Amino acid sequence: MFIVLGATGYLGSNFVKYLQKEGEDVCGLSRAESEYTNVDTLISILQSKKPDFLINAAGYTGKPNVDACESVKSECLYGNAVLPGRIRTACEEVEIPWGHVSSGCIFSGRRPDGEGWTEEDEPNFSFRDGPCSFYSGSKALGEEVLAGAENCFVWRLRIPFNEEISPRNYIQKLVNYDSLLEAENSVSHLDEFVEKCVDCFEKDIEPGVYNMTNQGPVTTRQVTEWMIEEGVTDKGFKFFENEEQFMQKAAKTPRSNCVLDTSKAEKAGIDMRPVEEAMRDSMRKMAKEVMV
Repeated sequence: MFIVLGATGYLGSNFVKYLQKEGEDVCGLSRAESEYTNVDTLISILQSKKPDFLINAAGYTGKPNVDACESVKSECLYGNAVLPGRIRTACEEVEIPWGHVSSGCIFSGRRPDGEGWTEEDEPNFSFRDGPCSFYSGSKALGEEVLAGAENCFVWRLRIPFNEEISPRNYIQKLVNYDSLLEAENSVSHLDEFVEKCVDCFEKDIEPGVYNMTNQGPVTTRQVTEWMIEEGVTDKGFKFFENEEQFMQKAAKTPRSNCVLDTSKAEKAGIDMRPVEEAMRDSMRKMAKEVMV
């Protein structure tokens, strides 16, 4: 049996839906339904439900983007750094294996050698190596809190997308924005991400940190070109001249644009499809729906 924390959120609801589709017994918990943020309460839940695995999909992202986190720093810090530590305490007390959804936003750019950032690299977009967004800083602290955790997976998600028309879907976001910043990134097909995270438990993968993104980087311009080619939109996309203009006109805090190395996940057998294949597949499916 699986327990999913943050079950009514964007990520959590996708975990619940996937597990139910696979015929798994799943208990989805939201903060509104259960005060699982209290260690003693969570321990009691775990002792009562006796799950085989717990998934923490709870956290604070800010809506519509990370700029919102700058004005609610206490909530952001609690959800992304304090809460994971409390879940760790409860899971280790009851000896329950578990997984935590982290983020690749704790990095910026590429490694000095030009390669993507690995699981062994220290974050370079964090409070310890700023400047950074408060969101990224809080996610980096969350990983620090979990360093050395027993039977724990840390899954780094990056810019989720799929074929669903949703304001959280990266492809839909690009359609909605007036102007875009040209940047190179790793991205994660949400459905694949969820499936591969569950596989970590099902296939007895060694616990630890994993960059869970599709293989290969992609630029914003490439994504918009594919969107037009696949019939998602015929919009004439506009781009900021540079990051400085983007910060002046559209953002309150710096953005993490980064490339992650996925070789560890590939060797473990939990790798995701090449990015172009995954994105074009999602776009073709989206094109069949009513788009703006």
